Amino acid sequence: MQSLTTKYDILEKYFGYASFREGQELLIDAILSGQDVLGIMPTGAGKSICYQVPALMLSGITVVVSPLISLMKDQVSALNQAGIHAAYINSSLTEGQISKAMQYASEGRYKIVYVAPERLETQEFAVFAKRADISMVAVDEAHCISQWGQDFRPSYLKIVQFIKMLPKRPVISAFTATATNVVKEDIQCVLGLLEPKVLVTGFNRENLYFAVETTKKKDAYLLDYVTKHSHDSGIIYCATRKNVDAVYEKLSAEGIPVTRYHAGLGNEERQKNQEDFIYDRSSVMAATNAFGMGIDKSNVRYVIHYNMPQSMENYYQEAGRAGRDGETSECILLYSAQDVVINRFLLDNKEKNPDFSPEEIRATRERDDERLQAMIQYCTTKNCLREYILHYFGEQGSRECGNCSNCQKEFEEINVTTEAKKIIECVWELRQRYGMNVIAGTLRGDNRAKLREYHVSDYSSYGVLKELAEPAIKEIMGQMTAEGLLVRTKDKYALVKVTEKGKALLKGEGRVILKKAKEDVYEASGSAKQRKSDVLNSRGLALFERLRELRTGIAREEHIPPYLVFSDKTLVDMCIKLPFTKEEMLDVSGVGENKCNKYGQRFASEIADFEGGKKEKLYFGEIEEVLAGRDGALKGKSSGRQSDKRDFFLTAEQAGKFPYAEKYLVTEIAEQMNKLRNTDMTKKISGAEIFRYIMAEGLASQTFYGRIPRKEVTEKGAQAGLFIGTRISQKGTEYPDIYYDEQAQMMIVRHYQNDCNDFLGGVVKGDE
Repeated sequence: MQSLTTKYDILEKYFGYASFREGQELLIDAILSGQDVLGIMPTGAGKSICYQVPALMLSGITVVVSPLISLMKDQVSALNQAGIHAAYINSSLTEGQISKAMQYASEGRYKIVYVAPERLETQEFAVFAKRADISMVAVDEAHCISQWGQDFRPSYLKIVQFIKMLPKRPVISAFTATATNVVKEDIQCVLGLLEPKVLVTGFNRENLYFAVETTKKKDAYLLDYVTKHSHDSGIIYCATRKNVDAVYEKLSAEGIPVTRYHAGLGNEERQKNQEDFIYDRSSVMAATNAFGMGIDKSNVRYVIHYNMPQSMENYYQEAGRAGRDGETSECILLYSAQDVVINRFLLDNKEKNPDFSPEEIRATRERDDERLQAMIQYCTTKNCLREYILHYFGEQGSRECGNCSNCQKEFEEINVTTEAKKIIECVWELRQRYGMNVIAGTLRGDNRAKLREYHVSDYSSYGVLKELAEPAIKEIMGQMTAEGLLVRTKDKYALVKVTEKGKALLKGEGRVILKKAKEDVYEASGSAKQRKSDVLNSRGLALFERLRELRTGIAREEHIPPYLVFSDKTLVDMCIKLPFTKEEMLDVSGVGENKCNKYGQRFASEIADFEGGKKEKLYFGEIEEVLAGRDGALKGKSSGRQSDKRDFFLTAEQAGKFPYAEKYLVTEIAEQMNKLRNTDMTKKISGAEIFRYIMAEGLASQTFYGRIPRKEVTEKGAQAGLFIGTRISQKGTEYPDIYYDEQAQMMIVRHYQNDCNDFLGGVVKGDE
């Protein structure tokens, strides 16, 4: 084994980074010491470096097993661009090309060889493998080897037999982005990993904004979003080929550069469309889940799911294709009840694995149903979406991330315990023999033919919740299911049953609280975090666009995707550091020695020409603050995460800028104060939090009449400047709410003002 500094030299020379990301070095050291490893790391965490760096240090060849041709081509192209000789062997090559690739590998020209799992059992590859010195077998997308994984591939089982037939057992490394504890254990068992170093770095992708939009007008939403993000690259996932084609045609008709990908297209057309997207000839890709595994396009700024996926594993893997470069990106799921119907149909008609026994087929279907139910709960939860995802994968998160649609909404908490008890009584009275539709219809007192057939009008529960709409009843039932008061059977009938916890509720133990979003959200939907390019001023953005144009030109000359030249993140770093020389260029994040030699002079010349030979400041703030915000872990600075920030406060200077008005709603006060805060150092404040302070001071109260909240101003509150006024909702409905006059506004601002400016060395300023 070479000296410890070698891995750093390799990282800097070939990949252009000064230090490793979290977990990478741990796995690399384990591999170099001859230990098997399993790395479960989110998309964009740098899994490939964990086996590519040791592959260059080990004496023999590293065989990387990869599931898709597109993944292999992408990885090999990136390695060749970095100056590393690598090859892939799959069905896209001729037999002559395959033979030559194996010959070169045997001669030591290739240190890394990517292969499809099917290739492992061919006679020719077996002969090559027995003669070659194979130091490591790396298994990419390792969840494919587990029958409990969301993407099980029987061909992956060939890896086990391949390893057994080798003259000497190599180090085995396995990597995946999504794996529950069950899948993690299965990977270790099936692959036969020997006392492996297992690393789960965490599933949290802080640069991703998550949102669920419940809408029946998906096409209108989609067109509006894509139009507003016309300069961004994005993926739109659909559940069926038919929906992909429909989305493609609608966006094409509006002149949007869109392409498509699904199994119904011919191989040549799929390949062309994929390259159009990767090479930025088409900014939008509409696709089924057949597209994307291993696609290393780093500048995907948004992923929209037109339909709900069948599992959290699928969703997080597909959503994770956004923001691989670490830039702020958005993951939006458009949800409707019809999505559930579509997915149940797809599961009912899913092709059964011929190698499975009837018991295994039944167990697999039950697991599919459980995954689908978890996905439905994600789409309907009112809690933090990021917390839900992390909890699903066995990781603890904060209760509020501040960077998802639910955390940016303001909710009212409604006590629905009375309604919940009536629902349980109805389920019990119907002897737990029916699904959600029949139960909701019974409670509503509906007169549908099926309900008449079941004679539900004979029961005492008939019509006891007639004042509620059916969706409202189902929403409460969904909350009860999430809290474990109700369960649904795992068969196609999905019968509703009462749990022991539900029975306890009838006895007065516990209560059911429903969170309901207010019609007015104090902050518009969108990412709470800034992109790295947002640190650039207008001149900086102009240079950034110049560098992007240069990158596109080089990519066309060399027939490679633009992101393989340099990522957006690297271009932004150039705009900040303004490198004129080779030494300065090598100091830019993501610029290795090989790329510097190939492209460095052209980019340095472009920068020098733009700057007229002089360096000016092209970013906001101080350089230390900018770099800390860009690479907190690398520089040892604060990451700027919500959990790292101080509770909301305003300095005297900030408070002095508050725009007082004749009257404000509490949500409007929160919005104005959030505009004044230091976004890097203090958390946001919500209207709900301010109102809790108002109630604690005895200025107002809130009571619930059934499910309807009613706010009232106390005598003390009226003296402080609070008064009841009429609001009009977006639907035109009038309802009372509390307004705050200028006197009340001053009281609230003073309450949140903090004159102790010793925080962070006394340097607390408003946003520039």
